[in-house]
Order: sequence, then structure tokens, then C-alpha cells
Amino acid sequence: MSFTELSVICLVALTGPLLALRKGWHLPVVLGELIAGVILGRTGFGYLDAGNQTFSYLADAGFALVMFVAGTHVPVRNPAIRPALRTGVVRAVAVGVVATVLGFVLAEAFDLHHAALYAVLMASSSAALILPIVDSLGLGGDPVLQLLPQIAIADAACIVALPLVIDPSHAGRAALGAVTVIAAAAVAYVVLSYFERSGVRAKVHKISEDRSFAVELRVQLTILFALAGLAVTMHVSIMLAGFAFGLVVASIGEPRRLAKQLFAVTEGFLGPVFFVWLGATLQLRELGSHPRLILLGICLGLGATVAHLAVRATKQPTPLGLLATAQLGVPVAAATIGQQLGVLVPGEASALMLGALVSIGVAVLGGSLAARAGLTGSLGVPGPADPAAPSPGAGTTVG
Repeated sequence: MSFTELSVICLVALTGPLLALRKGWHLPVVLGELIAGVILGRTGFGYLDAGNQTFSYLADAGFALVMFVAGTHVPVRNPAIRPALRTGVVRAVAVGVVATVLGFVLAEAFDLHHAALYAVLMASSSAALILPIVDSLGLGGDPVLQLLPQIAIADAACIVALPLVIDPSHAGRAALGAVTVIAAAAVAYVVLSYFERSGVRAKVHKISEDRSFAVELRVQLTILFALAGLAVTMHVSIMLAGFAFGLVVASIGEPRRLAKQLFAVTEGFLGPVFFVWLGATLQLRELGSHPRLILLGICLGLGATVAHLAVRATKQPTPLGLLATAQLGVPVAAATIGQQLGVLVPGEASALMLGALVSIGVAVLGGSLAARAGLTGSLGVPGPADPAAPSPGAGTTVG
């Protein structure tokens, strides 16, 4: 990859902010970046080579950062979340049960052997997409508080389950790898918590801020990429490494200054590179050769909608059920890993992404309906008293 190509990638990635500029549409920034990649990649003009080692390496780093920021979005330190945890667990499980049934129905209908994969996709909820919508629309109140743990549980469970279902022949290896990465993240939590309680982190922060050393950013990136390297070694997705460490940071607390630095690195460069790369890898022309896979993608999106609306029986407002449908990280990882392993039929990866796009459209509609229904208010998230005070992912956004 040349610097010219890199500059083109950064330029076309501006399509994301341009499409998301109109606030009333509530479109995620990643949508424009994906479209730009599709136009310049395998589907379109072929200018960008997704197989280029430098391009794919930068994309992997971006994917790890995107999932890390998604993990920091989960408000695990918010005391108001805890009473809603039980309801969130029940609803996440209920969605999973319905999605499992629908997964087998779709696999049978399309004569494909990926029932478990489809179930995981339809059961997932993207914290990276949903939480920014909640913030931007000012959604709040008890129903929204009950939604947040449901999303976090579904996101985490599906991230862990994905490597097990996408390549069942190596499920044991994937399970061992997942446990190893999670254990390593737990060790990081213990160490970082000690530094937080002992005051070491605060002292380092003060020196770093005064001398412009960016020590905390360097340390977090070191741990993140070390976990990503461990994930690759253990043959599991770096998605798990990024999300797990994001939860660790969210649990301990993230200074606003550090959140802004991570926002700049992720949203300003590596995140857009990843989504442009992902768009470039997709061969949407395959859908034209396999029209039934277009129907599969639509059915996956609609199936996710049905699964999440099923918990309406637990008195969850319909707009929030639609909002919880949003998918991003799990289908992205499924398409990426599936193509790398060669376990998907031609066009199936594009169908998975089409299903994700349908779910995003449904979630945007749900968010708008929730705002119109008056589901707004405070979520009770305490703000930091000063720039060095910890906050649960303050200042970070992911499309």
C-alpha cells in the first residue's frame, strides 16, 4: 500500500460523517465508510486491494480499537443499571431462544448449514451502535435503563459464542482461546484496579498531563494489542480481545482526556480504515449471481427484528425492541472470519452484512419512535468532577 492509497482511504472515509451529518436521520458514521469501501473495492472499481498485507494489518488494528471503544460504552459503573440487570438477563435469554428457533428455520429454508451462526447473529445487539443513539436522542427513564444491560449481555455473549459456531470443527480450540483471552483481560483488570486504588494511576496521569507524555494512552494501547496478539495466537477473533479490554476499562473508569485521545486514534484514523477495508472485501456482485442470498440477508435482518420484538411480552416498549435489533460487531466479525476460514458460500458474507444493514435501519427507526414516544430523561450516569476523574466511557463514540 502506498501513501497515495492511504490518503484516498482517509478521503473517502469522510463519506461517513457526510451521510451522518443530518441529525434527524440518525445514521451511523460507519455506513458511509462501508459504502466507500464497496465502491472502491471488489464490488466497484477495484482500486483498493483488501488482500494487501499492510491494508489488512491496519484494518485489524482498527477492528481491535473499534471493539475496545464499544466495550467502554457499556455503563457498567452506573449504579442505576444494577436493579435492571435481572430484567436485562431475562430479555437477552428470551431473544436468544427465539433467535435459535429462527436460525434453524432459515438454515433449513435456504439449505445452508449455519443455523447456529444465524441464531447468534439475530440474537446480538450492538452496544457500539445503540448507546450513541441513546445518547444523541437523550433517551432515558426506567425502560431505557432496563435496555442497557440487555444489550451488554447480548453483545458479550454473542462475541464469545461466534468463534464457537462459525467453525464448529474447532469449537474446542476456540473455547480454550476465548477462555484464555478473557482470563488475560481479568488479570489486566486486577492490575489496573490496584494502580487505581493505590493512587499510582492518578500520579501518572498528573505527570503525563503536565509533560504531554500520553502515558495512559500508550499503556492502554500496549495492553489492547497484546490481548489482540494473544487472540490471534489462540485462533479467536480480535473482536473478543478488544471488547473484553473495553469492559475492563469501563469497569475501572476512563479519564476524559484519555477517552478523547482514544476517540481521535479510533474515529480519526484506524476505525475508518477498518470499515473501508471491510467494504472493500465484500463482493456484492455475488448477490446478483445468488439472488436467494439477497433474500437471506433481508430475512436475517427481519428475523433479528422479530426476535427482539418477542420480549414485548415482558412489557418492553416496542420502539426499544426495535432499537435493540441493531447489529454491527458480530456480523462484521462473522463476515471477516468466515471469509478467512472459507466456511461461507459465495455471497454469504455479503448477505450477513446486508442483514446487519437492515437491522441498523430498524434500530434507527426504533430510536426515532422512542424519542417521539417520550422515552427520554436521565440515565443517572454521574459525570466526572474534573478532567482526571474517571467516567464510564465519557467522550467516546462509535458509529
